[in-house]
This record gives sequence, C-alpha cells and structure tokens, in this order.
Amino acid sequence: MSFWIRKALLALIILPLAAPTLAEDSTAEPEVQIRYGEKETHYEYRVNGELVQIKVVPKVGPEYYLVPSDTGEWVQSEKPRILVPSWKLLEW
Repeated sequence: MSFWIRKALLALIILPLAAPTLAEDSTAEPEVQIRYGEKETHYEYRVNGELVQIKVVPKVGPEYYLVPSDTGEWVQSEKPRILVPSWKLLEW
C-alpha cells in the first residue's frame, strides 16, 4: 500500500513541474531577424515562424512598418502591430 502512495505522491510532485513545458505559450516573444541594406535596415518579426510585421529603418527619413493586410499584401503603417518593450535610458 505504501508503494502506491509513494507513486501517487511522486506523480503529484512531477506533474506540476512538467505542465509548463507541455502548455503552449500564447504570449511568445517575437523572433527578430535583422537584414542590413545599403539604404535601409529591415527588422523582420516572426511569431511561431510566421512573419507578422517588418520594421523598415531608412538611412534618411522616418521609420515605418509593413504589416499584412486582409488581401495578403503588405501595407505601410506608421504604428507597429506588435508591441515590443523598449525604454529610453539616456537622451542627449
């Protein structure tokens, strides 16, 4: 009888530790791939392997975002679709 109790206690201890690895994280942070060009830099944001937005930073001019539209094309947007945490630590 004590064998089954020990086995049940062990399962109760191990199961909560394994549960976070089994659950899919819906708040996954985007993977960012940076591509440098002569006139602009592209930051490609992917979530679960799917490209969700592209941030374009030209050498001259303001940055902008390319986001997918309902028709499957990429359209220009002034605001990002993904909120990436960023803080200004120091400004001159």
